[in-house]
Amino acid sequence: MRMTDTAAIVTGGASGLGEATARHFRGAGAQVTLLDRDAERGQAVAAEIGAHFAEMDVTDEASVANAIAAAKSAMGRITAAINCAGIATGAKTLGRDGPHPLDAFRRTVDINLVGTFNVARLAAAEMAGNAPGDDGARGVIVNTASIAAFDGQKGQAAYAASKSGIVGLSLPMARDLAREGIRVMAIAPGIFATPMMRGLPGDVQDSLAAEVTFPKRLGDPDEYARLARFIVECGYLNGEVIRLDGALRMQ
Repeated sequence: MRMTDTAAIVTGGASGLGEATARHFRGAGAQVTLLDRDAERGQAVAAEIGAHFAEMDVTDEASVANAIAAAKSAMGRITAAINCAGIATGAKTLGRDGPHPLDAFRRTVDINLVGTFNVARLAAAEMAGNAPGDDGARGVIVNTASIAAFDGQKGQAAYAASKSGIVGLSLPMARDLAREGIRVMAIAPGIFATPMMRGLPGDVQDSLAAEVTFPKRLGDPDEYARLARFIVECGYLNGEVIRLDGALRMQ
């Protein structure tokens, strides 16, 4: 699928990996609709890059359905869904203050895993109505996992569980949607220079970068965006998870 033929929705598009993806896709000629809870920032980014914006809460079925409908109305169709919305929480299973708060675990899984599935299933319903292209292709879904799915550190039980779920979704979802000509892939990023990471002290960022095998730096969000573009354009990629981490294996 060429970028100039792509009409993409990008969740979490107001910042971080989602914003980088939205910017990259627009620069390559794709139509883009940013979906995010941050309406002020989302509208500003959309206006700057010539994209569309729809406010959305990934955990709310009606909110997602309305946002996807708005995206389809604005672009005429949806051929790609890039799921970047998510949160990171830190708490040990049993910490100094007692057991891991159950509501924090549930919220992390609800946003990262259930929210991703919510967007993917509703986006797939729209893609299934597209006219088939080469090989009968109608669309592609790219979900965002994390290397924490494989190498979760202490304090990452909730986050790692949610991202492991996204890894587990890749193959069965691809098989489910094969009949409709919809591919499903996942990217598992390592440590990236997102706004959340850039908010840490410089020495902390340097120590994290030093753990990367090579190159010894934080990932650039544009590198995620370029991989997402390659997945969209490469029609034989399906049902797999790609680590994007500089060979980092977390301790």
